[in-house]
Amino acid sequence: MSQSDFEGKVALITGGSRGIGRQTALDLAARGADVVVNYRGNEAAAQEVVAAVEAAGRRSLALQADVSDFSAATDMVNTAVSAMGRLDILVNNAGVTRDTLLLRLSETDWDLVLDTVLKGTCACSKAALRPMMRQRYGRIINIGSVAGLGGNPGQTNYSAAKAGLVGFTKSLAKEVGSRSITVNMVAPGFVETEMTANLPPELVAEALRGTPLGRLGQPADISAAIVFLASEPAGFITGQVLSVDGGLLMH
Repeated sequence: MSQSDFEGKVALITGGSRGIGRQTALDLAARGADVVVNYRGNEAAAQEVVAAVEAAGRRSLALQADVSDFSAATDMVNTAVSAMGRLDILVNNAGVTRDTLLLRLSETDWDLVLDTVLKGTCACSKAALRPMMRQRYGRIINIGSVAGLGGNPGQTNYSAAKAGLVGFTKSLAKEVGSRSITVNMVAPGFVETEMTANLPPELVAEALRGTPLGRLGQPADISAAIVFLASEPAGFITGQVLSVDGGLLMH
């Protein structure tokens, strides 16, 4: 891909202040996209991403919103379109974990994870569809997880939320394909980010043993798949789940 692949395109990345979201923002900007960075609490990190995108010569904007709030998600998308003029790419990356065994899982921690991951993706996608349908063009990329495909002990809430994204992705792809809007999902394996930094060492060691490529993923590994699915060459791909996991979960 070249530096002008996304010239004139605008991307909105939820949870864009760190990890996979941050890397995706930088990679899309490097290829010509203007980028709106959503964050929930860390404004300083979001503004750092904005500065990096602007340093690459692209327009950028940080917008605070709790994506699980339909009204907040709608306001965020409307503000992004007003500021940038359009919206072409939505990356539903915002997520949170509250890991524990089901017998110890609180209702609060179940709701938080399901609301952020699943309800948040729904809220942002619904809002983004309005400008995308008017344009008759759009790319929606949902960030899932191998936990949603194969399960993970201690992550019933997270696995359920990410599994729900599979059905959401496929159903929405069928709804909006006639408007030249594609909807796909990237399912990362274990990736070195802040979110995985606190995983038990034995869990990480087990994941490495089960990963044929023998290493943890990097944010750039995941971003590469996201950027591809957002590109013009991927225009005939929709409703698909792309695992980027070093071979951890083959199916």
